[in-house]
Amino acid sequence: MKTLHRYLLRQVLASLLLTLAVFTFVLLLGNVLRQVLALLVNQQADWRLVLEVVGLLIPYVLVYALPMAMLTAVLLVFGRFSADQELTAARASGVSLVSLVTPILLLSVGLCGVSAYTNAYLAPRCHVAYKELLFRVGVQVSSALLPEQRFIKDFKGYIFYVGRNRDSELQDVIVYKLNADDRVELKIRAPRGRIAPHPTEHKLTLELFGAHAAAFVDGKWLPGFSGDWLQEFDYRSDERKTRKTKITDLTFPELEAERRAREAEGVDATPLLVRLHTQAAFSLACFGFTLVGIPLGIRVHRRETNIGIALALVLVLLYYGFILLGESLATQPEFAPYLIVWLPNFLFQGVGAGLLWKANRGG
Repeated sequence: MKTLHRYLLRQVLASLLLTLAVFTFVLLLGNVLRQVLALLVNQQADWRLVLEVVGLLIPYVLVYALPMAMLTAVLLVFGRFSADQELTAARASGVSLVSLVTPILLLSVGLCGVSAYTNAYLAPRCHVAYKELLFRVGVQVSSALLPEQRFIKDFKGYIFYVGRNRDSELQDVIVYKLNADDRVELKIRAPRGRIAPHPTEHKLTLELFGAHAAAFVDGKWLPGFSGDWLQEFDYRSDERKTRKTKITDLTFPELEAERRAREAEGVDATPLLVRLHTQAAFSLACFGFTLVGIPLGIRVHRRETNIGIALALVLVLLYYGFILLGESLATQPEFAPYLIVWLPNFLFQGVGAGLLWKANRGG
């Protein structure tokens, strides 16, 4: 029995490390290419910066890569184990499936602990550090502070939208200037612009060409100036610390403290509650994926790697679909979105336990 346990553990761990490396690389590739590699090609950054960014992003993508890797690993290993008739031989020796997979289930529980620490503390901290790194590096200011097709609220008194940002050359730029009550008092639109960072002074200059402005006065919009527009902004680190941290970048203790503070003020804290439950529920994904992956791998009964990976992707999409649904309803407490994020765990663990029990009986 110990020999079989060691054999399966070695197979699962080897597949886990390989698939984890693949999924981590794929998830990292999108982030690094979007933020850093373009600067590297243009000789605006060096490899040291790239490695530092990758190191800070690994815990962030590990949140998603680890459950996917565990699911793929058990599908591949138990698919081969069944296809090679090794499971039949083990059963003929009087070994039950449940006793055979107990170490794998214990491994998944241990990975749940790793996921819990990563989700609740390490990933948010590293993501905040990653953003701060982009702010600190002067050559990164353009792409870091004004990413494409997003409304940027990081500068006090202004909201920015940039349709395209290539090497500090901007297209389709919209600037909203806010008054003391955080209401829009001036809207500026320009077909193109340029951003120039000044790292030594911790400042950047935004210049718009062919801009058209409109002012909101007495409840109606009035035509403003037309022409070029130039404005200087300060991005010192001490001022950035005063910005409100996004919910997704808060650790579990910070989320809980913020939730209590909002409830004490009579403010709806459902988005924080959803994030808290998402971190907790997502930490159990490895166990649910393992429970459902073992019997499915046996049922698929294939040696081919592509079958296991395809099945894993389908299950992952189903699992993440519930998570995205819960997060999309975070501002609608009447739907109890903090409970929706637990549904995939109940579903996968219930279905997995049933399939495993049936497979254990030879079904």
